[in-house]
Amino acid sequence: MLHPVVAGVDGSPQSMTAAEWAAREAGLRGRPLRILCAREALPREAEAALGPQEEYRWAEERLLRLERRVRERHPDLPVDVRREPDSPVQSLLDQDAELLVLGSRGLTGMVGHLMGSVSLAVVGRSERPVVLVRAGYDPGAPEHGVVAVGFDYHHEAEEPVRFAYEAAAARGARVRAVHVWDAQRAYGWATIPQDMEVLDAYEGPARRYLADAVAPWRERYPEVETVEEVVRGNAGPGLIAAGAGTDLLVAGHRVRGKGRASPLGHVTHAVLHHAPCPVAVVPHG
Repeated sequence: MLHPVVAGVDGSPQSMTAAEWAAREAGLRGRPLRILCAREALPREAEAALGPQEEYRWAEERLLRLERRVRERHPDLPVDVRREPDSPVQSLLDQDAELLVLGSRGLTGMVGHLMGSVSLAVVGRSERPVVLVRAGYDPGAPEHGVVAVGFDYHHEAEEPVRFAYEAAAARGARVRAVHVWDAQRAYGWATIPQDMEVLDAYEGPARRYLADAVAPWRERYPEVETVEEVVRGNAGPGLIAAGAGTDLLVAGHRVRGKGRASPLGHVTHAVLHHAPCPVAVVPHG
């Protein structure tokens, strides 16, 4: 049995956008699509404008419209639409999913995402990869052919890197392997020189680390082109910048145990709020 790509929807524009991204991703992976609408997930703007008797009709109409659009654009894709009476968080966590896809209401420029409580709760507790898609994503636009993933010798994990390579292989894209290094963190404030030529020489260990870290993945996925990119600065802004012009930016999330909420690290948190592209958060031990 193939596990589906599951899109959580509540009738809001960002969730509809996420569902269309999920449909495209399901097609690339050869997986069925499941559109999940939890009853408690009605957005606030609808609650304020509609009376209790109209809420269900509002959500149902938008859900049916979404289903028709997805089936028209992806006629060969198996689509399963489910309506759950339980809370949206638990409904999503209970899914036998390949990955979960949720919408994220974005703001202009680098101000970032307004992360909802459902999105944060699911990301923090999910044992499966979760993709957050900005409301401004255009499901009909051509892809860039790049999947970016960060490498950090302080927090090494295979799962996010494997996810990035599998996503790249599915879409015929290349992987942008990114390592962000902070000169002051590596060598200390008092010792690091500010001369750019000397800084370039100091960058040598960072480049060697990235080359060594990427080497086994090149062997495992010879069909996927890998581009190495060493970025100088802080990890959060560095990864956010590396995500520009990519189809997907992959970040890791260390989980504490099955079913337990695990707080997001500051780098993953920054990427979720500010990256301009869809972001996959991949749990690992």
